[in-house]
Amino acid sequence: MRSFVSALPPLLGRISTAALWISGAGLLLMTLFVGWQVFGRYVLNDSPSWTEPGALLLMSWFILLGSAIGVREGNHLGFETALHYAPRPLRFLMLLTTEVLTIGFGIGMAWYGAILSIETWSAKMAGLPIPQGMDYLPLAVGGVLIAIFGLEKLVRLLVLGEATPLVAEPDLSDPHLVARPE
Repeated sequence: MRSFVSALPPLLGRISTAALWISGAGLLLMTLFVGWQVFGRYVLNDSPSWTEPGALLLMSWFILLGSAIGVREGNHLGFETALHYAPRPLRFLMLLTTEVLTIGFGIGMAWYGAILSIETWSAKMAGLPIPQGMDYLPLAVGGVLIAIFGLEKLVRLLVLGEATPLVAEPDLSDPHLVARPE
């Protein structure tokens, strides 16, 4: 089991890196779309109709993929202060609960995002010649990644006892953590 758990980080790390690059490319492309919208409106006096829905679609992708990456890297919202000061058994229970809730949230996002995408696929998006269901596809994909990355953290917590990157034991030898009289 430990060898399986040890094989997870490289594979999921590549997926996370790919999602990060896609998010970055989407952010750059969205910036170009908005720039073209402003140029078209104020310089050419002819606003392109595709830039706003295109920018919103790209924003959905990079926000939801970025959220999944945040789950994997432990950069999502949490109660780090409570975790830091909680006794070990309670800390473990809190982390376990957090990961189970994260997985459930990701599964819910994926499920309902897929349903929305499927149900709206036959309609055309205003301003873009693509299916309306494309608007909800990032919700489904982001949900799947959030659930997978949450499951990775849960397995690593249960099998290896890893609580990182969320919780690290304080380094009391660090001079920045020790209050000194001035």
